[in-house]
Amino acid sequence: MAPTLAPARADIDRPYALTERQIAFFREKGFIKLKDVFDAGTLARYGREITRKVHELNTLHLPMEERTTYQKAFLQVMNLWTRSDLVREFVFGKRLARLAAELMGTTGVRLYHDQALYKEVRGGFTPWHADQYYWPLATDRSITAWVPLQATPIEMGPVAFAPGSQRLDLGRDLAISDQSQSVIEKKLLAANLGQCEEPFDLGEVSFHSGWTFHRAGRNLTERPREVMTVIYMDHEMRLAQPRNPNQQADWESWCPGVGVGKVIQSPINPVLWSCTSG
Repeated sequence: MAPTLAPARADIDRPYALTERQIAFFREKGFIKLKDVFDAGTLARYGREITRKVHELNTLHLPMEERTTYQKAFLQVMNLWTRSDLVREFVFGKRLARLAAELMGTTGVRLYHDQALYKEVRGGFTPWHADQYYWPLATDRSITAWVPLQATPIEMGPVAFAPGSQRLDLGRDLAISDQSQSVIEKKLLAANLGQCEEPFDLGEVSFHSGWTFHRAGRNLTERPREVMTVIYMDHEMRLAQPRNPNQQADWESWCPGVGVGKVIQSPINPVLWSCTSG
């Protein structure tokens, strides 16, 4: 059995060679897309289990016409790593974690949480937003790896980014909603930042900063858009006083037992890579 598992495990742990130009691009633009991060076999192996757990754990079963804009955007299942050893293997993989640390310029990263984002057939658009609105984190050293489990054409609703928006407050006090879509879209147009909306090849992965504004279109295809994400933070990240009810809820869910001002080192926020661990 071991010989058949080894290639996929090696793929999720093997270092990915970043260039200085790529690192500079990420720090200027607030996002980057990287080709050939995973091969087809690796995505198939872990993707099957991720999809199985999403179907098992999903609690949203309303008809599409009865859902809110947020609910139409995707099925969202979090911390799958705690419910499956195979998903844990993927989420704890060193390749993505090391990329996250190198892009941010930190000496290590912790797990904030993972989340599967499955945009159903004919699923709705994802409004403009910045993730860190939801996170009670003391600094901006947070980053999300967005891993499509299939090739993702424009018609399927890939994530799109506003380049350089991580430096601007264009709606940092807005949750994902029709309001965030309207307000942020107008501010982005006024700031003339444009947007990067491109398909993803199989094996291509993106990273974006916690304050980078992003969105996704509708899924107009006849198959779900299956995406796994892993959210990382500086391994020295401290908990900030929550600024809204969503941050309060995140504190209780994803940083249990951590006091304000303390390093977020709860049992569900392990260090996934550091320069000392390799």
